[in-house]
Amino acid sequence: MTVPSPHPAVPRASKRRRATLYAALSLLCCSVVMTALPAGASAAPDPHTAASSTASRTAAVAFADEFDGPAGSAVDGGKWLTETGDNVNNHERQYYTAGNDNAALDGQGNLVITARKENPGNYQCWYGTCEYTSSRLNTSGKFTATYGHVESRMKIPRGQGIWPAFWMLGADIGSVGWPNSGEIDIMENVGFEPGTVHGTLHGPGYSGSGGIGAGYTLPGGAAFADDFHTFAVDWAPDSVTWSVDGTVYQRRTPADLNGNAWVFDKPFFLILNLAVGGYWPGDPDGSTSFPQQLVVDYVRVTTGD
Repeated sequence: MTVPSPHPAVPRASKRRRATLYAALSLLCCSVVMTALPAGASAAPDPHTAASSTASRTAAVAFADEFDGPAGSAVDGGKWLTETGDNVNNHERQYYTAGNDNAALDGQGNLVITARKENPGNYQCWYGTCEYTSSRLNTSGKFTATYGHVESRMKIPRGQGIWPAFWMLGADIGSVGWPNSGEIDIMENVGFEPGTVHGTLHGPGYSGSGGIGAGYTLPGGAAFADDFHTFAVDWAPDSVTWSVDGTVYQRRTPADLNGNAWVFDKPFFLILNLAVGGYWPGDPDGSTSFPQQLVVDYVRVTTGD
């Protein structure tokens, strides 16, 4: 997700647990990314196993939210900011609401971000009276990381015009602006590609539709909305490596940037959001059902080996 602006669920019986500015930032969002590995990309030597899977890491936990709490509770305000407003630059259609209206715990260890076709607050968007509501959370001022294994297990929504994302922005965005701040998109999905997610880098000279990234497609025509999946990056000095369910699908280094500056050796904060509509996904249509939910099992950041 990119561009500064005024400005990605059913209970289950058993759950695997493996381990225990703001105004300037408030409505940045995802951008168009490339759907195939561009020339110069570095493929991982073993495409079947992530370089650092959660199960094999003996690392220090820098940040973790397991989203345990009573049903209907808001997220932990000590860890997350809840953003509000619309996003004109991406032409998204939703209004991001405060509190637990569109982001709440489900009482079974998940955060549920819900996009609805409604406007109970008579919210006004760039195009007039808003048609949808949703939620966007970030850790700016609460938590930043420089390097590590950044991971979330989630079940994404489905439908034309639906745009969930899990991503990071450089914490210096308030002083250097975007895209000089850098952006690491860990996972984005647009509803017209139900079986594909995207990972992308944005920075000076490679932002928006010029971001450096690739897509990962599930085998056998499966859709990501059908089950939970784990999305991660392993981030080190001068490299970012993406994986889905432990399978590495791309690695990026300064050599991939065509001589442009690598701006990923500094603190970044985390973002979770569910957008509706926009330049990349297009708007919802008659085939899109509401509500749609992004169900997040956990978010974890670990550092070290």
